[in-house]
Amino acid sequence: MQRSALHGAGLGFRRDHLVALEQQVPDCIDFFEIAPENWIGADPVSAKRLQAFTERYPFVCHGLSLSLGGLTPLNTELLTELKQFMQLHRIPLYTEHLSWCSDHGQLYDLLPIPFTEAAIQHTVARIRQTQDVLGQQIGIENASFYLQAPINEMDEATFINAVLSEADCLLHLDVNNVYVNSVNHAYDPYEFLRKLPKERVVYLHMAGHYQQEENLLIDTHGAPVIDPVWALLDFTYQQFGVFPTLLERDYHIPPLEELLPEVTHIASLQRKHAA
Repeated sequence: MQRSALHGAGLGFRRDHLVALEQQVPDCIDFFEIAPENWIGADPVSAKRLQAFTERYPFVCHGLSLSLGGLTPLNTELLTELKQFMQLHRIPLYTEHLSWCSDHGQLYDLLPIPFTEAAIQHTVARIRQTQDVLGQQIGIENASFYLQAPINEMDEATFINAVLSEADCLLHLDVNNVYVNSVNHAYDPYEFLRKLPKERVVYLHMAGHYQQEENLLIDTHGAPVIDPVWALLDFTYQQFGVFPTLLERDYHIPPLEELLPEVTHIASLQRKHAA
């Protein structure tokens, strides 16, 4: 059910676009993604406006604050609220970042988990706990990061594969994050993708980033997708098959119509490889 609920090309659901979407949802948008923390406990008017969409279109929840790699206890109150929210809106899938973002309070950043055996066991236990509370598999998203931990015992792909296997969860594959990390840490993004298990992929992310220096990219989701990332998506479809793919735009959010060409380009690549 989780895999079949989504299809085609999607767009992040943003309040900036709510009025435009209420007037008409463009044909190129097949599904939406929301950050549940931004909608759980919303006022009745906002909740009703959201439900008008969740009743008509597939949605997925993409979390921002669970802190799967964190050291403080999981926020089970949030998980309980999340489960109720997903049931209310009939949203079949929840994904989270393979990162940590809290330490006795939110740090408001997605920080990398060290690639160690101990971190695998710690993170796997927290993913299993999350899946137990929700009563279903979740997806984990490969995260962007800017420094290599000096205690790393393995590379990123080995770490991700171990977490996926031992937690028996799904992979939410962010293609832009693969590209960002490949530049920042000087590895081949195509070879990295070949190491990932396509049988666990549930859907994909595409986004833009900011080039701060020649060899330093910042994952901002605040700019259009660049050609090398489009090429990497094309390769991903070739390597893994066509998966639902969503365009993220979280900063410098333009009017809805300015994002539609990128959503349409995702759809065109999907048609190319489906053929």
